[in-house]
Amino acid sequence: MTNRLRACALFAALGIATSSLAELPKRDEVLSLAGRVADWQLARMDGMHITSHMKEESRDPRSWQQGAFWVGMTRFTDAGAYPRFRAAILGMSRANAYTPGPRLYHADDHVIGQSYLWAATHGAGPAALAPLRANFDRILAKPPVAHLSFAISKNYEDTECLRRWCWCDALFMSPPAWAELTRQTGDERYLRYAVDEFWATTDFLYDPAERLFFRDSRFFERRDPQGRKQFWSRGNGWVFAGIANLLDALPAGHPQRARFEKLFREMAGRLREVQKPDGYWAPSLLAPENSPPETSGTAFYVYGLAWGVEHGLLDAREYQSSIERGWEALAKAVNAEGRLGWVQQVSDRPESVAEDDTQFYGVGAFLLAASTVAGLTRQ
Repeated sequence: MTNRLRACALFAALGIATSSLAELPKRDEVLSLAGRVADWQLARMDGMHITSHMKEESRDPRSWQQGAFWVGMTRFTDAGAYPRFRAAILGMSRANAYTPGPRLYHADDHVIGQSYLWAATHGAGPAALAPLRANFDRILAKPPVAHLSFAISKNYEDTECLRRWCWCDALFMSPPAWAELTRQTGDERYLRYAVDEFWATTDFLYDPAERLFFRDSRFFERRDPQGRKQFWSRGNGWVFAGIANLLDALPAGHPQRARFEKLFREMAGRLREVQKPDGYWAPSLLAPENSPPETSGTAFYVYGLAWGVEHGLLDAREYQSSIERGWEALAKAVNAEGRLGWVQQVSDRPESVAEDDTQFYGVGAFLLAASTVAGLTRQ
């Protein structure tokens, strides 16, 4: 049964006719819009359109910025079975020789490997796994032991905790790759490492009172002028989407599955509460007043909420409105050419956003959202 049919069956069981999803366009319209966004980005992989202060890094085909885009491309391609996008993913993977980024332990340099893992099951074969597996074997042979406190060294790249997952973004970048490597190879060591490190990070950065993640330990005591904690939208989006992707690779009977699902539901409930009336989530989640549209965090949340409904983890009656309003907001941020705007640029905290701002990872998040929203829409 396809995801769309599962979703329709779920809505029917709950007494909700799929035709009542009036705010969502038809499946073909969702896929068509997302296809235009993907085509726009694929025509600009040189990164010359990037306005971020890290634009040189963004142009690196193995960077986390582009890696997140390709994760979105894999999910979107599976949702629409587009031959041209499949060819683009396989072509990128071959051009990169299936190699991760140069920093062995850094989670940001693992995310591109998720696309190689996809390529391995879509025509590239086992060769696509070899470089990533070799790197992960080196990590397992000498696992990092740094404390998760984010104490920046004079040279940022020497910050010791970056050898582990000491910032919440890392939970999207790395754990799904470890879990999927176990699924494809049968070697349980990779998944065991991912689960242990995921919970170490969560125990450190998750605020159970707010049901949200601090970006890293530097933000534990930070408050805005109204005394509110600062929870970064895209940071929590990385986590929420990362949990969904990890659960996709986690065996159904895994002893930690219920714990992951509980965390996912907790975050979903809080995210539903803090969504703005216009459908977006504010860059600082607890500070909605006068906040601009922001599409990267919003897209990750729409993806996760729709994924949760598709997989029966979230009640469709409770989350239908959030998904509808979120997708409508995202669609409004796409211009006539297919450019996704209002993407907060590279940062580690809430900052200003402009209509013309875009980035690879924002497009990746948008494609993730489209891949699940399409499963909930009408024919």
